[in-house]
Amino acid sequence: MSSAVLEAREITHVYKEVGHDLVVLDALNFTVQKGERVAIVGSSGSGKTTLLNILGGLEKPTSGSVSLLNDSIYDVAELQRCTMRNRMLGFVYQFHHLLNEFTALENIAMPLLIRGDSVAAASSAANELLAQVGLSDRAGHKPGQLSGGERQRVAIARALVTSPACVLMDEPTGNLDHVTADEVQQYLNRLNKELDIAFVVVTHNLELAGSMGRALQLTNGRLEPFSV
Repeated sequence: MSSAVLEAREITHVYKEVGHDLVVLDALNFTVQKGERVAIVGSSGSGKTTLLNILGGLEKPTSGSVSLLNDSIYDVAELQRCTMRNRMLGFVYQFHHLLNEFTALENIAMPLLIRGDSVAAASSAANELLAQVGLSDRAGHKPGQLSGGERQRVAIARALVTSPACVLMDEPTGNLDHVTADEVQQYLNRLNKELDIAFVVVTHNLELAGSMGRALQLTNGRLEPFSV
């Protein structure tokens, strides 16, 4: 049995276009171990976001398999797949996707409330994550009252609050200025070490990619080692 937290085997993904098939991923293999930090780089249109969606159980591949803690995510019903995502994965995107009508604390607690935790337990866990991203004093603020970097830190805390096996990130610093992006990068690396949760980051930011433990480039539908 594999010790990987996330494992993709022979992933192929084909988009049907007028007159031809576009092969975005071609028999791709990818494994992430507990606590590992992996960056995936590649040109625009190379399939990075498609790969991330497949790894996260959001888009079924044309063929191949994806396992989370040795459980296949595409051989189960959609409801079970949603439960697996909630309990085993976290997601961070270029845009924070926070709910504007809720406070920072409430946004972070939301995944726990969705899975049925009590308000008290969810709020306690959210408060702990707020402290870890340095935003305890912003708990009652809504997204419109936070800076871009603060909103992204709230989004990161929300992704981590369920203690997932792996967090998938799509350009987490792409919408931030250089100074703020560097601050978020430092938070990501510190939280990875403290919580021992695996991070997979799709990015064009070579500085961020270079700070990860391993960097790969998506080229011609496959992942290859990449030196930053």
